[in-house]
Amino acid sequence: MRSSNPSLGKDTFRGLEVDSGSTMTIQGTVNKTFILFLLLSATAFFTWTQYFAGKDIQSLLWIGLLGGFVVALITIFVKKAAPYTAPLYALLEGLVIGGISAMFETQFEGITTQAILLTLGTLLSLLFAYRSGWIKVTENFKLGVFAATGAIFFVYIADLILRFFGMGVPFIHETGPIGIIISVVIVIVAALNLVLDFDFIEEGVKQQAPKYMEWYGAFGLMVTLVWLYLEILRLLSKIRSK
Repeated sequence: MRSSNPSLGKDTFRGLEVDSGSTMTIQGTVNKTFILFLLLSATAFFTWTQYFAGKDIQSLLWIGLLGGFVVALITIFVKKAAPYTAPLYALLEGLVIGGISAMFETQFEGITTQAILLTLGTLLSLLFAYRSGWIKVTENFKLGVFAATGAIFFVYIADLILRFFGMGVPFIHETGPIGIIISVVIVIVAALNLVLDFDFIEEGVKQQAPKYMEWYGAFGLMVTLVWLYLEILRLLSKIRSK
């Protein structure tokens, strides 16, 4: 199995010790995902209120950004730690999501609500399409999404490096037609990663992965959802800037 989500790679379920009395289930993964969503929402709301109360949230953003990155790496390499690290990741990412959302909301009133609804709508729509068999996760589909996601990642890295020298990758931050088209493509690729995540989690259930992998699967979904939400937020801001 292949997933472009780094936390749900093709070797995720390889070599795991399986306890036949307690294995991964779809419902269990859904429950864990909901818990992570609640945790993320709690810290996002905290940062949001701090921002609109006039408090400096830069330290919260850095704690969330750097802490979330470190915890994500630990989760990926130490899967058994997922029941502890996945909730911590959600709490840390909430700090970032809340702060960024508040900043966008200051510029474009109502944009956060639009982004949240579009993200949840995309999640539910793709889940329904996947479960109904309308979307077939073939090897070519996986390879295409994997390649597109990798290309986006390298463009973002290149842009980050160029910005240290006062430059940047052309168009990706612009609000013109090309910039909007680029954001639409990125949102589509992020959304398609959800399909791969659904498929991969289902495969883990079939292989009777251990129970703690429910937390790991939920963590993988949260990684994709956070990315999707931020990209939708960016796309909406470009459109409204017009």
